[in-house]
Amino acid sequence: MQTPSTTNGARVTFCRHSIVAMANIWKKPLTVELANRQGQGTAVSHLGIEILEVGDDFIRARVPVDERTIQPFGLLHGGVSVVLAESLGSMGAYYSAPEGWHAVGLDINANHIKSARNGWVTGTARPVHIGKSTQVWAIEMFNDAGELTCVSRITMAMLAPRG
Repeated sequence: MQTPSTTNGARVTFCRHSIVAMANIWKKPLTVELANRQGQGTAVSHLGIEILEVGDDFIRARVPVDERTIQPFGLLHGGVSVVLAESLGSMGAYYSAPEGWHAVGLDINANHIKSARNGWVTGTARPVHIGKSTQVWAIEMFNDAGELTCVSRITMAMLAPRG
């Protein structure tokens, strides 16, 4: 995936299915430290997921392939890839929404391309669509050798503040 800059400084992301130009999308403060703190005591920390990077229009995290995350045949459990994808997409939707808004998952899918037996799987989430009532995020996951292991897409419902 290439991400050259445009003349106005926005990034142009060339995905397999779309071209999206986005500048900084975050409406709420978001840092790696904050994201990792919020994951404490949740499925994210239980599985060893670590947020690595927050860019202008993406979030990157990794999950270890170890005794917490493998299935009986020694491969990364497909559900763990989905947990990584949903965690990244949910975080992206929440932090790109105005203050007071929340995001809840409507639909998620995942295509498992290649198995992982050890090391880390790193996922990067980028928005496909940021609307007022829904958001769609694409998440690509790679093993330590840089091989694509899973692609996922999540649709989020955006909930306006109550009251």
